[in-house]
Amino acid sequence: MSGSGPKLFRFPIPLPALPSSAHVRAAGVYLAGGLFALGFWFFLDSAIYSKNFNGSDVHVRFVDWLPSLCSVFGIIVINSIDKAKLAGDASYSYGGDNVAWKARLVLFMGFALLAGGFAGSIVVLILKYIVPQYPWPTLYFGISNVIGNGLFMFSCVVLWISQNVEDEYSYSLSL
Repeated sequence: MSGSGPKLFRFPIPLPALPSSAHVRAAGVYLAGGLFALGFWFFLDSAIYSKNFNGSDVHVRFVDWLPSLCSVFGIIVINSIDKAKLAGDASYSYGGDNVAWKARLVLFMGFALLAGGFAGSIVVLILKYIVPQYPWPTLYFGISNVIGNGLFMFSCVVLWISQNVEDEYSYSLSL
């Protein structure tokens, strides 16, 4: 075997050229916004259909809105945390008190709100729509709630990852 250092594969495998991180970051932010809008559309569509066109006695009420509200509050909490404060550097201590554990606690609460919203939408689907065995047009209200909250969760993950993509021209200046 000739070459520099050990190789994983016997034959060289060419790697495709990756786009710049600025383009990846922008595409991730737009994708996250699109997923959030699609999730909101699913839920809003079922709420409007329930109010205006549904012939049954079952409608979208506050119980159906609550999981989506928890998910949206979780997204707001998660994406409002400064990612640099999660590292736990001593430069972010304030008066001898380390800020990293507080940022991690708030991040955990945001993820708990997001996961609680998704789990709550599944509970609402099961208890309000599946157990009473409602037919399809009414069952759509619960299914769209779960789809919307799943898209909210996926949107938050895509936004978190795209915001943490390192820019090749970013410099860390410290005095």
